[in-house]
Amino acid sequence: MRRKHDFICINCPLSCTVELFEENGEVQEVRGNECAVGEKYAVTEYLDPRRRVTTTVRVRGGVLPVVPVATSAPVPKRLVREVVRALAGVELQAPVEMGQVVMPDILGTGVDVVTTRPLPAKRD
Repeated sequence: MRRKHDFICINCPLSCTVELFEENGEVQEVRGNECAVGEKYAVTEYLDPRRRVTTTVRVRGGVLPVVPVATSAPVPKRLVREVVRALAGVELQAPVEMGQVVMPDILGTGVDVVTTRPLPAKRD
């Protein structure tokens, strides 16, 4: 049975409403996109949706108690909660450098989690 899925492309300001038609899990047709990027977005979003994860991790001895972190690339959407859970137990020691790898290859995704700002140590 052929089914329609609607997506709003988020890759540019046009925000095209893209219609994806699939049958038995296979993409049959994509329409409504103004460019090839919109088509690729809809197909990827249907077949393998991914998200970049941003959160914070605790820091001992820093001028702030936490530092922001993010995945270096999007991870499968189905793993987002597990990524956040894995990071909940992480605690770094200050000073922290920007781009410091907090967790390499998180959950076997091939994606690292890195800090997104530096955080100096507290001065006594």
